[in-house]
Order: sequence, then C-alpha cells, then structure tokens
Amino acid sequence: MEDKTESVSFNKRRAEGNDKSERPKKNFQRNKRALNPTNTIAYVQFLGTGMDTMDTSPSVLLFFDKQRFIFNAGEGLQRFCTEHKIRLSKIDHIFLSRVCSETAGGIPGLLLTLAGMGEEGMSVNVWGPSDLKFLVDAMQNFIPNAAMVHTRSFGPTHGSVGAPMADETKFADPIVLVDDEVVKLSAILLRPSFLEGSQRLNGVPIVQNPTEKVLDDRMDHASEHINLNSRSIHTGKPGDMSVIYVCELPEIKGKFDPVKAKALDVRPGPKYHELQLGNSVKSDNKNIMVHPSDVMAPSVSGPIVLLVDCPTESHFQELLSVQCLSSYYADFSGPPDNAKVVTCVIHLSPSSLISSSNYQRWMKRFGSAQHIIAGHERKNMEIPILKASARIAARLNYLCPQFFPAPVHFAAIAYLGLDRSVVPSKVAAADVIYDLLSENPEIVDTAQCVSQFWSQSTETKEEIRFVQEDTVMVEEPWFSENTLPSCLDNIRRDDMEMVLLGTGSSQPSKYRNVSAIHINLFSNGGLLLDCSEGTLGQLKRRYGVEGADNAVRGLRCIWISHIHADHHMGLARILALRRTLLKGVPHEPVLVVGPRQLKSYLDAYQRLEDLDMQFLDCRNTTYASLNAPSRATDSNKHHSSPGKDRQQKVDSTLFAKGSRMESYWKKPGSPVDDAVLSLQKMLSEAGLEALISVPVIHCSQAFGVVLKASKRLNSVGKATFEDGMEDEAIKKNHSTTEEAIGVGNSAGVYRVLLTHFSQRYPKIPVFDEAHMHKTCIAFDLMSINMADLPVLPKVLPFLTMLFKNEMTVDELDEM
Repeated sequence: MEDKTESVSFNKRRAEGNDKSERPKKNFQRNKRALNPTNTIAYVQFLGTGMDTMDTSPSVLLFFDKQRFIFNAGEGLQRFCTEHKIRLSKIDHIFLSRVCSETAGGIPGLLLTLAGMGEEGMSVNVWGPSDLKFLVDAMQNFIPNAAMVHTRSFGPTHGSVGAPMADETKFADPIVLVDDEVVKLSAILLRPSFLEGSQRLNGVPIVQNPTEKVLDDRMDHASEHINLNSRSIHTGKPGDMSVIYVCELPEIKGKFDPVKAKALDVRPGPKYHELQLGNSVKSDNKNIMVHPSDVMAPSVSGPIVLLVDCPTESHFQELLSVQCLSSYYADFSGPPDNAKVVTCVIHLSPSSLISSSNYQRWMKRFGSAQHIIAGHERKNMEIPILKASARIAARLNYLCPQFFPAPVHFAAIAYLGLDRSVVPSKVAAADVIYDLLSENPEIVDTAQCVSQFWSQSTETKEEIRFVQEDTVMVEEPWFSENTLPSCLDNIRRDDMEMVLLGTGSSQPSKYRNVSAIHINLFSNGGLLLDCSEGTLGQLKRRYGVEGADNAVRGLRCIWISHIHADHHMGLARILALRRTLLKGVPHEPVLVVGPRQLKSYLDAYQRLEDLDMQFLDCRNTTYASLNAPSRATDSNKHHSSPGKDRQQKVDSTLFAKGSRMESYWKKPGSPVDDAVLSLQKMLSEAGLEALISVPVIHCSQAFGVVLKASKRLNSVGKATFEDGMEDEAIKKNHSTTEEAIGVGNSAGVYRVLLTHFSQRYPKIPVFDEAHMHKTCIAFDLMSINMADLPVLPKVLPFLTMLFKNEMTVDELDEM
C-alpha cells in the first residue's frame, strides 16, 4: 500500500493567506432523494433557537420522509441541532422570512460547516426575498463561492435606498418556489407601505394622525382600495421586505378497498399499486378499465400550513390588503372550488403585534385553523434551550460560584401554549446538583475547599486538600512564587471583570460556543474581544435579557482578531441590536477594530442593515502605528497622557518617513485618523491606557491584543490542542497548551487564561499540570473579576475533579 503520510511543517502560505489549492474548484451539490408521495410522514417541529434568550427568530422545521425544509436560520441553529441530534446535512432547503441578522445570522456558519463535510463538501438551497443578494455579497468576503451557488432570491429588486421598488404588480400573486409530488411551497411578499408625505425615522414609517378606523375599515373591506387623499407607496429600503410562506400538501387519497377491486376481477399485485398511485388498470377477466375512483374512497384535501412573519405595524397594514390570501379565509365569497381550508398558521410576528385587537381579528378569519404563536415572550427565558451547556454551568456554579455565577435559566416553567409532549422537560438546578453528588460525592468537600480561597491570604504558601476515595494532599509550591503585583493593590471589584462568552473553536458544540470575551468595565461601559455567532445569546444567558441589553448599550469598542467566521459572525446581530436600543438617544457609533477584510464584509452588509459603527483597521492599532511621528503629535495635542513620553521616531512603521502612508495621516478629516482619535477618546473615557493589536502567525491579517488598564496587564491565550498534538496544531496554525502558556511567560504576564479549545475537548481539555502554575482553563460564561486573579490557578486542580471521568471524551456529534 502506498504511504500517503504527509510531512508536517509550518504552513507559511496559509498564515499569509496564500494557500489556494491547485485542485479544481469544488462544486458542492445537494443529495437527491426519490420522493414517495403515497406514503409520506410529514410534521412541523419548532427548533428552539432564541426561545430562551430572544436574541434571534425561532426556526421551524417542516419534515418529510425524503425532504427537510427549515424556515429561518438565526444564530445558534447549529448548536441547537447538534444537541438535539437534528442532522443539518439532511436539510434540503432553508427559507428566510426576512433577510436580517435576526433570521439569517446562522447562515454563514452553516454554509461553512456543510462545505467542510466529507471529501467534496455539501451545500443547501437558501431562499429569501431579493434582499438575500446583499447578504450573499457580504459573505463572499470569507465564504467560498462554491458554498453559495444554491442561494436563490425572489421578488422585486431594489433601486436606490428610499426609492419605490420596481415591478410592484408583477409579484402580487404567490411566487411558487417548490412544486413536487410531496409539497407545493409558495411565497407571498409583504412590502411595508406608508402614505406619501408621511415622516420616516430610520426607515420605519410614521403616519401622521393614525386612526383606529383605518385598520377597522381594512379588516372589513380588505379587498378594497383605501383612499385617504394620500398615495400609498412601497419603499425600496433593503431589509424591510418580509415573506408569508404557504405550504400546501397534496390531497390525501382515500383508502384502497380490496373487496371492490376483487369484485372487478383485479388480482392482488402490481395493479393494486398502480390504482393507489392514481392510474387506471385493465381488469384481469373482464374487458373493462378499472379506475382509482372505482376502488378507493374519496380523497381529502391536503393540509395547508402558513408561516406569517409580520414584524411591524406597517407590514400588518400591507398584510390586510393582500388579495391573494382571500381564498384562504373562512369567509371567502368566491367560487367554492377556489376556497382553501388552512390547517395551521404559525406566527413568527412579535407578541406585541399579535396581541393587538386588529391582529386577533385577522387571525379569526381563518376559521377553525390552529394558531401557533412562535414569537418571543419573556416567559421563554424560563426554559434552557441548550440544556447540556446549562447543566455544565450549574455544576461549575456549585463548585465555584465566584467564577461561575448561577445560570439564569433554571426556574419552574409554566404552560407555553404548545403540545406538552414536545415541550422540553422541567430542569431545576437542584436536580442537576443531585445527579452530580450521586456520581461524585467527593465534590461536597471539594467545593468547601474552593470556597476557602476567598477567605485566605493569596500570598501565603498553602496546601490544597481535597477528598477522593482516600484522603489525598496535593502540594502546590508555585503559589508562593506569585507575589501579588503592585497593579492589584487596592483593586476594586467594580474596576474590571472578564466574561468568557465562547471558549471553543471552529464551530459551536453542545458545551462550548465559539470565541467571544466581554470586558465589563461596569460604569465605564464594556468591550468585546471577538464576537462569534451566538454572542448575544450568551450575553443574555449570563446577564439576563435586560442585563444583556444594558451591556450592549454600554459597548464602547468591539475588537476582532481575524476574518475566520468563528470570531466575528455575531457582530452584525450585536451592532443591529445596539442601534435599535439607542434609537432616539444621543450616542456615538461603536468603534469596531478588526482586519481589513472585515471592513469589506461590514460595508457590504450595511446595505442590508444600518450597523451604526465606525471601523478601524487592526494595523492602525499596532504599537508602531500608534507611535508614528505624526500620530504622536496629534495624540499629544488631543489626548495627551500626563507623565508618559511618546515615542517620537519609529523607523519600522507603516507611517514612517518616506512611506506611501506618511502623507495620509496629514490629510484633514482622514477617516483612519478620526477612528484613531475615537479609539483614544474611548480608552480615556473607559479608564483604559491602551489597546494594542499585535500581529500573530495564524492566517492573513491575524492579531492578538494587549489591553492595558492602569499598568495592569493580562493575557488570554488560544490553546486549541493539548500537548503532544504539535503536528495537528501546526497543520491548523493553532497553539498547544504549552505553547500558549509559553507566550504568556515570555510577556511576563501575571496570569494566563487558556481558551479557544478544539471541539474535540467538549468539557475540559487534556493538559500537563506542570505548566499550569499561573494558568487556568476557561469555560463558557466563566466570569473573572480582576480582584480574584490571585485565586485563579488554585481552582484548576478542582476542575479536574469535577470532570475526572470526562477529560478525554470526544463528543463531536455528526451533523
């Protein structure tokens, strides 16, 4: 057998972003499966994405034996499906009811995950209104084109922002997207309209002197044109369009009667099958044709399911005027043959709109149809959707509540209005702890030992005691080596706290979300270091709904390390929410610091949603760039730091004398210069000394970060692989734990926190304790107050006790 083992070495071309493959370009294809219209199981399943945190739109799965359709793919969809063993590789189509971060935040990560499956990769059909092209244009900055070849948009195209849409009358009827033997799926567009001459605020129509009578009249005369001495026009703002999806299943054929078939001399066998398929056959002994109607009971109309996403009052006013829905109403007055009976209506609209009297009246027009409200309500916070992660958080909280605050999810749940057989079971923290103590009774003594750290001096050499099957004493001689640095003298608990929102790499798993760190500066606001998919949901799991909203309002800066999707795909959702929360309130755009490729993505995405942000390239925040001669002069002029001498001459800088960029800084009103001044102002107001980006070897335009606050310096290391896996780490340009700790030691940091672990370590990674004298392992939702840094390494041995039977378990679930 030929040896195919490849030698492993540093992948410099990948680190520089030049590792383009010589192989032919992939053309990801969908698996085609034969349909069986005569015997198909069909059901609707709600994927609980966002139901516990209200950060994204719930997803709906329409399941058939040979086909799977998902409606909306917000952030967290992959993680939810992994935990509940829903194989996304089996999904044929994804339909978006709107194109925005709330409904489509999970699309980029999903496409990348599918593209990496198997030898050739996979793809999925993604459907959405014409706004989808703006999302596709943005994703091209970091997703291969081959992964997006099956994205399809429909509906009228947009002109300039604020201009009327073209081809309005062309799309008045339903747009058929899928029509096969199993289902016919159509789209009805809702384009919000407003009266010409009315005001608009950030794209939201505000009609002057609105009256309840207008809506009442529309309810009674939905098919009539409303004349208010003003002309109703459709706007051309991207992101405004929403979709009603109509799923119509074929008629259910009557039961086959073998007695009647036998009376007509049709023998059992293939002819029975043909008759059930709807085909006529010839009698075996009589010279007659036997038709399906001769041997089968009458057919029954197939179920009809509507998915309605009506996000605003303006959309609702348009909904009342949609004439193509009239045949689905119970009070339809047209020809009886055109009347259709709706089985179920799924409402993705916000609860504030659904609860209005006019919306309730509209719902009643569907007669006996079942209505399922999937919109967000605050009581949904009571159920942890990611149960595996919530159980880990509860266990960690029992061991060390100082570093692992209590989860916000665990509470008695009330009736949700759904089929109780499929509602997640009640889970309380007490149940989780009961299971933990049953499995590992020694944890009681372990938790008591950990609690003592906060009442003992951190500078005294001490022994750590804990109980296993026999009493064991462990000496930790390095504790006496770590004398308390002067920067921690008199530190207050409201100075700074670091919250690990995501500690995994590549793609989210049941136990670890991907990279994000919240730097909580309390009254001075906060920062985000990386902002992966699901970051907003993690903020809400840590702080609660209102607390997370306050954290997003207080964001001063978001720093992104590099363009890999597991570091920035939650950014658009965070920025869009911040814009909404601060609408009408005087504020400054949040500063986003990232690689130049990120700016291309954000610029393209902002055609879809206003992100209200200011961008600064990481290259302009390196030590050399920040200390360039022209910058030193400007910074001393605008934001001087007393007692600190600026470097006046830097030879190896992007803006050194004689470089192409030298004159750029001297331009008045330079956008880069303005962004740098914004950074300096933000740091000053936040009580920070500096934010410095440090180039690292990982991929093109990759950076680490140094955050300095009153001479305090901490390091967050990315240790993707355990020691002994150097070859694997080199292949992917990641670090082992020993290498990450070595970087911290070289920088002379007081503490090192390891994060960004490979998902091959679902709960706790394998590590050599000999290297851990100033180090700790990070977990999702871990909260480290700077006042607790002396205690940090002491907790690590006890974490191994908590997971002593699970350190090497590989739980990479099949997608």
